Amino acid sequence: MKLASFHIAGKNTFGVVKDDGIVDLGARTGGADGLRGALRQGKLPELKEYADSTVADYALDDIRFLPTIPNPEKIICIGVNYVNRNEEYRDDSDLPKYPSVFMRTRESLVGHREHIVRPPESVQLDYEGEIAMIIGKEGRRIPEEEAAKHIAGLTVLNEGSIRDWLRHAKFNVTQGKNFERTGALGPWLVTADEFEDYGDLRVRTRVNGEERQNDTTANLLFPFPYLISYLSTFMRLKPGDVIATGTPSGAGARFDPPRYLKPGDEVEVEVPGVGTLINEVIDEQGL
Repeated sequence: MKLASFHIAGKNTFGVVKDDGIVDLGARTGGADGLRGALRQGKLPELKEYADSTVADYALDDIRFLPTIPNPEKIICIGVNYVNRNEEYRDDSDLPKYPSVFMRTRESLVGHREHIVRPPESVQLDYEGEIAMIIGKEGRRIPEEEAAKHIAGLTVLNEGSIRDWLRHAKFNVTQGKNFERTGALGPWLVTADEFEDYGDLRVRTRVNGEERQNDTTANLLFPFPYLISYLSTFMRLKPGDVIATGTPSGAGARFDPPRYLKPGDEVEVEVPGVGTLINEVIDEQGL
């Protein structure tokens, strides 16, 4: 089942995608808190019934996509989580023992087909294609063997970065990861029952049709169950929380010379079995 958040007729809502249309589930379930609220209320079985029995209310071409979860309590991001990505640093360091973790704000992300914005402070806007987990069941200190039960499903993330702002301080990357509308989340959530496991999912990133990133979760340093177990050690994971699982090698900063995004570029992040997230880049001055 594919669940998307969207805007139409002056309202934000969410629904289930059926072919080229979408069923407005917010209108049918009284979903004041959108898809996050539906997950927190354990409504996935009810949503499945609507998906099976209801015809689409709108064409996908008529809606404006919002980030899959427009109002997450937490967006937790994992850095340097693919083996080849770690090797890009060429610092002869050992593989990390634990994940690198940082946070994003919800205002830093837009939806599918919305513009990603390059700010006036820098020309070093970069792409990072990723798979994102959406939490569906609350938990703390979750054992790895129980982790899959806490995943509502998967979505696609372009974890856009302002590279020179990642090093404004000595130890953190927060500034460069949180410029408004520099990343994107979507187009929808594919529910966990659509996946046998998460051990060999591919993520590809293309810029103007040229493939830049291509790797599989078989090469993760820290697989999905470990991430959930590790993160829930020190924070309570709640339905609607977003966990970005890391980007493969091939980001623009790693080319010589670097290949940063510029206005007019179109970025596609594809995860087969989930979807393709597409966004065009504009300058903030052009808004």
